[in-house]
Amino acid sequence: MKTVRILCCAAVLVLGMGSAAAQILIGQSADMSGPVAASVKETIAGSQLLIDHVNAQGGIHGEKIEVIRLDDGLDPKRSAENSRVLIEDRKVLALLLNRGTPNALAVIPLLDKSGTPLIAPSTGAMSLHRPVQKHVFNVRSTYQREAEKAIQHLYTVGMQRIAVVQADDSFGKDVMEGAMKAFDKAGQKPAALALADRSKPDYASIVPKITASNAQAVLWIGSGTAVTEGIKALRAAGSAAQVITLSNNAASGFIKELGQASGGVIVTQVLPSERAMAHPLIKEASDMAARSKGDIELSPALLEGFVATKVLVEALRRTGPKPTRARLLAVLNDFRYDTGGGLEVSYSSQDHTGIDYVDLSIISGGRFKR
Repeated sequence: MKTVRILCCAAVLVLGMGSAAAQILIGQSADMSGPVAASVKETIAGSQLLIDHVNAQGGIHGEKIEVIRLDDGLDPKRSAENSRVLIEDRKVLALLLNRGTPNALAVIPLLDKSGTPLIAPSTGAMSLHRPVQKHVFNVRSTYQREAEKAIQHLYTVGMQRIAVVQADDSFGKDVMEGAMKAFDKAGQKPAALALADRSKPDYASIVPKITASNAQAVLWIGSGTAVTEGIKALRAAGSAAQVITLSNNAASGFIKELGQASGGVIVTQVLPSERAMAHPLIKEASDMAARSKGDIELSPALLEGFVATKVLVEALRRTGPKPTRARLLAVLNDFRYDTGGGLEVSYSSQDHTGIDYVDLSIISGGRFKR
């Protein structure tokens, strides 16, 4: 990443070409110092990879893009305040890749008041899809679909006793709805259900509940270190249960944090494999990374940032010179775009759902494998 400058209190990062060169300001509030910072940094790397490429080609209609990024530590209150600063004080055109379900929900009143679009929130919350949030434009698939596929897979491979660890927040409740659809279809119930505090899970009570149920598998609904530390505690207790978690943990940093406990963990994915070089989207990202000056390795999280920014860039191109929030919204509400290899994003005023894609990967040898 070419330029990083501190604006205030070490909490604000501005990445891009510098405000003197940028005419299109985009904002992002995400966790850059807390439990999902590793994943967020990879997503940012993917986003910035494309922005740097576009700016090096002269920008959009001669206007360069700058992303003002603020650290919220995954705290919804900080997300709301950061977004207020971005929208009201910095006058950004749109928000991009804000991270977290409660965090995105906290920002919606401000979006509606200001008419600011939020493109590709880095969450698969169904509450951002239905009912349609008029200023939120999703790119990735929903968590509910991921959870349903995860449970279906476990039953398909013969698992009968499946426990669930659920983050005790809006994200966890949303994911659990998808999981319960699969449990209901199988005529089953979770072998155990343990609620986990969003920021400080009590593993001393969670792990014994799982082991006492003799669970063969565990769907762990959580984010970042809340999951990695939980898996380590589960293994330390002697459990060999198959662990499966969602794409919000599909980052190289997640594997590194798991360390020796990473082997065999299943992670759902919302984009094709980062090593599928025959896929046009993956080849494009790989070629761009190879031409960049940084040491960039493709990962699922990086690809999410890359694809999200492709949608932003294409929408800006269609909006025309000197874009406004209202004109950008109009373009997004009548938008159809193939991000690569048939992965199409299509929006209308009645539907702001993005790419419909879910797959499974397993961690082996320190990498995600399909």
